[in-house]
Amino acid sequence: MAFGGFDKQGAGGHTVSEINMIPLIDVMLVLLVIFMITAPMMTHAVKIDLPKASSIPQRPEQPPIALSIDADGGIFWNRDAIDRDESRRRLTEIAQSPEQPELHVRADQNVPYRFVAETLADAAKAGVTRIGFVSEPEKP
Repeated sequence: MAFGGFDKQGAGGHTVSEINMIPLIDVMLVLLVIFMITAPMMTHAVKIDLPKASSIPQRPEQPPIALSIDADGGIFWNRDAIDRDESRRRLTEIAQSPEQPELHVRADQNVPYRFVAETLADAAKAGVTRIGFVSEPEKP
C-alpha cells in the first residue's frame, strides 16, 4: 500500500479503501496502560469487624409496647389514651427495667411532626434505646 503525493500524475488516480488501524491500535494501547495503572488504585478496602453469627436460639422477649399518636396529637399506650406526663413516666419505667422492651411508634400520617418529635425526645430523655417505627407498606 503506497500513499500518493500531491502531484496528479504519480498517484495513479485510485482511492485507498482500507482503514488505517495504526491510530486505533495506539489509542487502545494507551487506554490499556492507563487502566492497568489506575485499576489498583480504585479498589477501596474498608476494614470493619463484622458480627459473629451464632445458632443459639434467643430467649423470648417481652412483647413490644405500641405507642401511637393520632392525627390530633393524642398519645396511646397499647390502645390506652394517656397524656404526655403519663407517657414520660411510663417511658422512664421501661428505660429503667433490666430487660427493656421494644417501643413501636405508630404515628398518623396527618399528625404534625412536632408531636412525633416531642414523643421521641421524651423517650430519649428517659433512656429508651429500643425504638422502632411502624408504617403501612405502599399499595401497588
